[in-house]
Amino acid sequence: MAGALTISTLNNDTGVLATQNGMTGIAKAWVYYKGTATVGIQGSFNVSSVTYNSVGVYTINITTALPNANYAVVTGISGFGSGGSIAIVDDPSVSTYSTTQFTVRSRANTGAAATDDYIHVAVFSS
Repeated sequence: MAGALTISTLNNDTGVLATQNGMTGIAKAWVYYKGTATVGIQGSFNVSSVTYNSVGVYTINITTALPNANYAVVTGISGFGSGGSIAIVDDPSVSTYSTTQFTVRSRANTGAAATDDYIHVAVFSS
């Protein structure tokens, strides 16, 4: 028996899109935002907001909780407002790091807090 099944939206019993939690190897959340005091989300998936905490410190808030806090975060910066900057995810022992949020810090190559034009963040989880 051969055939095709077309479904416009597939949710699990909690209302979460089934493919989000059911497929491995895809980003469970991502955000592309302007990294200044007035954070401007340019695009996102499963991110409800980005909170500006202080220069170069942002909390990423997840819309649908991840299954556990053992996830990988990949970061990047474009625009280099402070020149030669990097974005890093805080150590969970010293910062908020849960199934619904984590902190990203933007640092200049000197190690000082930096404000950058655009920060990219992707989250991968089981």
